[in-house]
This record gives sequence, structure tokens and C-alpha cells, in this order.
Amino acid sequence: MSNGLSRSVAHRWVAGETLEDAIAAARNLNATGFPVSLDLLGENVLDKDGAIRAADTYVAMFDRIATERLNGNISLKLTQLGLDLDPALCESLVSRIADSAARHGNFLRIDMEGSPYTQRTVDLCKRVRARTDSVGTVIQSYLRRSEQDVRDLIAVGCRIRLVKGAYKEPAEIAFPAKADVDANFVSLMKILLPSGIYHGIATHDPRMIDATKDFASSNGIGKEIFEFQMLYGIRTDLQRQLIGEGYRLRVYIPFGTDWYPYFMRRLAERPANLTFFLRNLFR
Repeated sequence: MSNGLSRSVAHRWVAGETLEDAIAAARNLNATGFPVSLDLLGENVLDKDGAIRAADTYVAMFDRIATERLNGNISLKLTQLGLDLDPALCESLVSRIADSAARHGNFLRIDMEGSPYTQRTVDLCKRVRARTDSVGTVIQSYLRRSEQDVRDLIAVGCRIRLVKGAYKEPAEIAFPAKADVDANFVSLMKILLPSGIYHGIATHDPRMIDATKDFASSNGIGKEIFEFQMLYGIRTDLQRQLIGEGYRLRVYIPFGTDWYPYFMRRLAERPANLTFFLRNLFR
């Protein structure tokens, strides 16, 4: 894929390179009924100073969301905060950001990366959450371990974003067949929704959405008990439809100068991502 085409595709689902771009996108989405989650693109920082700068940016983002009175929270990746360099520093930075979220009555979501980080992410989230309930994490339905992780996190009251997962993983760790990933997604959704905790069901798949709606309706689970989540610029028709039906739909807004390596890594890690983004380019 040429750089020009990749920029064309990426700019459909990346709000821009600056916080101002992300704030403008959030403001526009809020005006049409969509809450948002902002994400500064970047993973695997090379030095501790870079991790600290990223943390400073996230604290400033919470301040800006409050100043602008936006309906939005923040998502981040632990490797952007130095998990591979200094786990203790990473945890202290996450705690600082979570404290900022709590101070503003807001919420921080710790994104899930590849399987080498799963246990560390779950453990760190639990430790930070023991201090403040302003933090939650993400579970990927393609991992075989995810049901146990869901049950463990629910036991401590943790809010979860359920996704299918986008990293390339070996078959002993992740379900290789899409049908199995989808089936596990539905099974995990059926554990999450009745838990009494506010979770996010993150999918663009109409079948997963219909399964969620049917389960909620059949079990008397109100539309205010959970939310759907989708990516910025992807299936905007379906996003508007769900809002029109009275469901909550949060739009995930990535932004930052690291959009190109992020985009290319996503395509390299999982070839199906290329089909997904190209299919939605002109939707």
C-alpha cells in the first residue's frame, strides 16, 4: 500500500495529529449525541523521558476535557508509558493519570496489547484500581484465557471494554478460526452485561451487535446499563442507527503523529485488517 493511499485510509479513522484535532472531533461528535474516548497514538517508547512526556500529555488531556466540558474519557497503552523499560515507573505514571481522571470525575481505560502483555496489564489494572475505581481495561475475545480474565476482573468491580482483538497470535494462545472468536465474544458479552458493572461492547460486526441487543432485551438489561463502542470514521451509518435506537455509542478517537507506524503495524499484524479498512474506506 502506498504512503498516499495509507494516509487516505488512515485519515478516515484518525482524527489528526494534534490534541486540537482530537478535541474538535470530540466536540462535533458530542454535538450529535456520541460520547468519545481519546487515544494518543504511540507504543513502545524508547526512553523514560518519552514515557513521562506521554503521561504529561494524558493529564493535560483530562484537564482539557474538563475545561471543554466534553463527554469523553481517555484510553492509553502501557508500553507508551514505559512498561518494557521500567514497570515501576509505568505503574506510577498510570496511577498519576488515573488520579487525574478521578479528580475530574472521569475514567481511564488501559488498552490491551499483544498477549505478552496480557497478564501484566490485568495485574497492573487491578493494583491501580485498588486505589481508585476510575480505571478499567480491555479484554480480547480471540484469546483462550479471556473468560477467566473477565471473571477475575468482574470480581473486583472492573469496567471492561470487550473487543475481538487485532494482534497476530499463535493458535495455542488465540482461537485461529473467526467463528470461534465470534462465539467467544458472545459468550463473554453474556457474562459482562448481567454483572451490574458498566461495560463497553466494542464491535463493528452487525451480528455481534444484534446478539448483544437480543441478549439485553431478553434479560431485561436496559440500554443505559452498557454502551457500544466503535472506531472513529468506521461504520458511521451503523453508529447513527444505534444512537437513533436509543443505545449509547462511544466513538474511539485516535490521534497523533504516530499514525503511520501504528496503521502499518495493524495491517502487518493481521492481514484481515487491510480488508476491513479498505472495505470501509468508501462506506
